[in-house]
Amino acid sequence: MEKYEHKYGADQIQVLEGLEAVRKRPGMYIGSVSVRGLHHLVYEIVDNCVDEALAGYCNNIHIKIEKGNIVTVEDDGRGIPVDKHKKTGISAAETVYTVLHAGGKFGGDSGYKVSGGLHGVGASVVNALSEWTEVTIQRDGGIFQMAFERGKTTKPLTRIGDSNKTGTKVKFLADNTIFETLEYEYEVLEKRFREMAFLTKGLRISIEDLREETPKKADFCFEGGLKSFVEFLNKNKEKLNTQPIYIEKNSGDVPVEIAIQYTNSYSENIYSFVNNINTIEGGTHLEGFKRSLTKVFNDYARNHNILKEKDANLQGEDIREGITAVISVKVKEPQFEGQTKTKLGNSEVTGIVQSVMNDALATFLEENPSVAKAVLEKCISAARAREAARKARELVRRKTALESSTLPGKLADCSSKQAEECEIYIVEGDSAGGSAKQGRDRKFQAILPLWGKMLNVEKSRADKIYNNDKLQPVILAVGAGIGADFDITKIRYGKVIIMADADVDGAHIRTLLLTFFFRYMRPLIENGNVYLAQPPLYKISKKGIPDVYCYTDEELEKNLQEIGRDGVGIQRYKGLGEMNPEQLWDTTMDPEKRILIKVTMEDAMKADEIFTLLMGDDVNPRRKFIEDNAKYVKNLDI
Repeated sequence: MEKYEHKYGADQIQVLEGLEAVRKRPGMYIGSVSVRGLHHLVYEIVDNCVDEALAGYCNNIHIKIEKGNIVTVEDDGRGIPVDKHKKTGISAAETVYTVLHAGGKFGGDSGYKVSGGLHGVGASVVNALSEWTEVTIQRDGGIFQMAFERGKTTKPLTRIGDSNKTGTKVKFLADNTIFETLEYEYEVLEKRFREMAFLTKGLRISIEDLREETPKKADFCFEGGLKSFVEFLNKNKEKLNTQPIYIEKNSGDVPVEIAIQYTNSYSENIYSFVNNINTIEGGTHLEGFKRSLTKVFNDYARNHNILKEKDANLQGEDIREGITAVISVKVKEPQFEGQTKTKLGNSEVTGIVQSVMNDALATFLEENPSVAKAVLEKCISAARAREAARKARELVRRKTALESSTLPGKLADCSSKQAEECEIYIVEGDSAGGSAKQGRDRKFQAILPLWGKMLNVEKSRADKIYNNDKLQPVILAVGAGIGADFDITKIRYGKVIIMADADVDGAHIRTLLLTFFFRYMRPLIENGNVYLAQPPLYKISKKGIPDVYCYTDEELEKNLQEIGRDGVGIQRYKGLGEMNPEQLWDTTMDPEKRILIKVTMEDAMKADEIFTLLMGDDVNPRRKFIEDNAKYVKNLDI
């Protein structure tokens, strides 16, 4: 290996003082400097307020976004301590905002029994990454204030008045030399704070956005806690138990709160939290919940002769079909693991949750036999469907094993076998499929034409899906199975691209496919493998110049102002089949020119709500959604 001749000694070792390390590597502390990292600043300050609420000292939190993206977070907690800190020689409040890993959340003798902060670095990191920060504290009969610029103190803590109230107000402006944008997304913040209010029963959280002419406001307070949470999640679904099963118990040092409600849907939606942190990868608390759910329902079914002696036990997936549940535990010293550090690893929590669930759920079922019967009927139906799906799956496997090719007949595959460089276009209609097959690059682009309307999986179980002649080709082509059997490592294509017409039918096809991917191949979306092709809406033709393709109405108008309107022909594309192979390649398939939209899933709860709304059985919420959004529709086909 080549050596570089340069001096490497003590002088080359950098020591970053104070909060310089945060400014040097902000991504290490807040994940990114995108809008997600920007939101993280607000979450860190609000988390501190919620920790006061968890400790029993805070009832109200107010978040305000002012013009210029200035954020204020105010609570009525105890207020940050203002006396001098023995180790730093400055006030405790100034220490919290200027010293990394300083706070009241470390060790068993800390000021908080439990804390939502993963790292205990919130206040100082927000200060370091802000152009300026101003903190006002009320406690000990006084009003105290301090100020900072980019993490450095400009005004030490000073008493500015008297007060018999308590609380902390933090006002800050994020540093535009650090962040890609300073524009907060109100809807994202609103969703986060609604969730926090659900998880902290009785805490009032309000948010106010004053940046536009018409202010946006929301006020959240849920005395029902997680019970209110599952009712909110299921607002557009038909329920089997109108009143959620609600469990709340302090088991030693671990408070456990659980809410469960069954619906007539075929999917399971279980959300777990530790100290108000969304543990998206689950962990020991979720394991305890699942074990108990399976045991208690099977025991009840045996004891009441719903399951006969010859019948096999219901499996966990049968009992979880149609469930919406939220599990929240408070752990004094949580141990997190997993890819995103959001998987609880404390082994003792499994037994604690299981024990709490066993007693409370068994009691509920005994006291509510009609609910128990309705849920178990659904579970037994799910078990039969699971067995039918297993037979259908085995039939597909046997059939494909006997055939020379395991791929669907209409698939025009690519020559490369390297999944990461391959892509499959799922194309609406044989006509467009024919053009795509002729226009593609055969080395890495595969084409699978679909015809007719496919199954709405929101209203179907897995056994129907395996036998569906519209979905079977998609399952076989992707090659990684579906549902619990789906294995992301077996996908045959790095990009799965939905290419449909720019009309109502095309939008329906896209929605049906996305519903299928979300419900039965969700890792495909989570891994970033699903895309939407963007064919052009218009072609502008004029003698003497090459044809110009426009993908939006705005782009059409802009081109008409360069080109001029005299002697111009405008073609509005309604179907992919209107383009010949060369045009389809140039506009929609050439990696150098095409526009692809990656399908992402930032929020599983919101995605579940949307698919239930658009594709579920309940018509009234869908009608309201259409009426509310009709004014935003463009390119309506009548």
